[in-house]
Amino acid sequence: MKPVSGVAELNIIHYPHPTLRHVSKPLRTVDRTIRQYIEKMFELMYAAKGIGLAANQVDLPFQLFVVNPEGVQSSGKELVFINPVLKSPRGQASAEEGCLSLPGLYGEVARPEKVQVTGFDLHGNEINMIAEGLLARVIQHEFDHLQGTLFIDRLDENEKKQLAEQIDEFDIEIRNLQAANKIPSDKEIAERLAALERQYC
Repeated sequence: MKPVSGVAELNIIHYPHPTLRHVSKPLRTVDRTIRQYIEKMFELMYAAKGIGLAANQVDLPFQLFVVNPEGVQSSGKELVFINPVLKSPRGQASAEEGCLSLPGLYGEVARPEKVQVTGFDLHGNEINMIAEGLLARVIQHEFDHLQGTLFIDRLDENEKKQLAEQIDEFDIEIRNLQAANKIPSDKEIAERLAALERQYC
């Protein structure tokens, strides 16, 4: 079956692109195209100087994200999480977070210090690990994406107000691009996601 979307088309999308609010679906198969998607996701993540990237940040509706806490291809460990589940959160810590889909925007986010993550890696091996520190934060941040949640949703009200103008600028940019037919309409995006879900989920 021919893929709905080519790997070459993948790019990091920006808020408030509708796919960022789409609740991702579990993958039932990992084929050559999905592997290529993952390879491209790492490439895009490194190019943007990120340390994690979720599938819906590249306009894909799958429960999948990639992580390398070092953020450099030549160092650190590349991790792929497919159909992840988080449980057993412990402790709490606050730290500044940003997002490749909200470039230039940063805010203080409180999250559990440790979390257990289960799921599958790229080779179908089961994952069951306890993550802590930066890795735990990145995993939780990317898992949020799969639920259609962004880090700005977790900011306190004062910080949201301080960032409101910057957030509005993202909204204006996306709507202008759609009005100029430079990106698909919300309806076209929804139809494309549904087609990908029928193919892989």
